[in-house]
Amino acid sequence: MKDITLASNIKMPPIGLGVYKMQAGLEMNQAVKAAYENGYRLFDTAQMYGNEAALGTALKENDIPREDIFLVSKVDNRNQWYDQTLESLKITLEKLQTSYLDAFLVHWPGQNKERTISTWKAMEEAYESGLVKSIGVCNFEIGQLQYLMEHCRIQPMINQIEYSPLFHQPELVSYCKEHQIQVMAWAPLQRGSFGETILSIAEKYQKTPAQILLRWNIQHGIIPIPKSKNPDRLRENIDIFDFSLKAEDRNALDQLRQEKRTSFDPLTFDF
Repeated sequence: MKDITLASNIKMPPIGLGVYKMQAGLEMNQAVKAAYENGYRLFDTAQMYGNEAALGTALKENDIPREDIFLVSKVDNRNQWYDQTLESLKITLEKLQTSYLDAFLVHWPGQNKERTISTWKAMEEAYESGLVKSIGVCNFEIGQLQYLMEHCRIQPMINQIEYSPLFHQPELVSYCKEHQIQVMAWAPLQRGSFGETILSIAEKYQKTPAQILLRWNIQHGIIPIPKSKNPDRLRENIDIFDFSLKAEDRNALDQLRQEKRTSFDPLTFDF
């Protein structure tokens, strides 16, 4: 696996484990252990998930060296604005039992531009103070990114968005690449919704449908963060670096695009 270099000049693994909805204790501990043993080095959580402390404990109990991993968390919507963002980051660091994050992201843009800029100023301070190694956003559309970059000193280095063959917004991805904003994919496995095209391509390559979708992400330059607590699936999901999709198959997956979100619309939803 070849790491990706962010605009902040730090290395980021090309695939990670999302821990959304993982429970504290045995479930988290076993998933983190299996993931690390199978080569995962990126772990993605969020204040909203309510399991930062569980992830921090799992990393400690499995004796995983901090310098070996790339830790990502996100500002909860209720913690946005300058002071709240910095205060919540301190709590996040305590829960994860670390002195720094590798990436800290704004979880949702919302419709209040003043709030967005206030929150981003806190992100810039956290970055400049060394509490976070890179800063970014989630679910930002082109217009929201443009506004942010017109009013910031340090531009976002990451944009984590919904991304799969069914919903992949090529214009947004092109904009991010043009501005050195690394795209991460949440819901890269389409929440387990595999149609005939995906199943057929999986059979052709003798891979699982999940492996095909994740490989499609990788070949588009996207960092997927599939979530699973099943050891076999964890192993399968990262075993995607021994093959490449041919152009015809990648294009067939591209053509599945429906542009139907599985969550809220960032251009209209507020909090």
